[in-house]
Amino acid sequence: MAFDEALAEEIRTLLCEEEGFSEKKMFGGLCFLIHGHMTCGVGKGFDLMLRVGPDQHEECLALEHARPMDFTGRPMKGMVFVDRPGWDSPDALRGWIDYALRFVRTLPPKN
Repeated sequence: MAFDEALAEEIRTLLCEEEGFSEKKMFGGLCFLIHGHMTCGVGKGFDLMLRVGPDQHEECLALEHARPMDFTGRPMKGMVFVDRPGWDSPDALRGWIDYALRFVRTLPPKN
C-alpha cells in the first residue's frame, strides 16, 4: 500500500484515545473512523483527506493548502484534501483533525 506511513502514525496517535476509533483500508489508502464514520485518511495520490461536513466545507477550502476532494472526478461536498505544507507541523495537523472530529462527533454511531 502506497501511502505516508509516518502521517498515518501521527493521525493514529491523535485519534487512538477517541471513543469508537478504528482503521480501515479504503480509497486505496488507510482511513480512520470514529463510531464507523470515516473521519480522515491518507492515501496514494493525496496526502491528507478529511471529512469536515457540509457546514465547514467552504471554511476549510478557504484555508491555505486545502482543496476539494475530487478523486472521483467530481468534488465531494464536506470532504477536503490538504497538501503536505498545510499539516507539516503537529499543531497544524491537530487543527485539521479537529475540523473532522467536530463534524463526525455530530453523527450517530453506526451499527
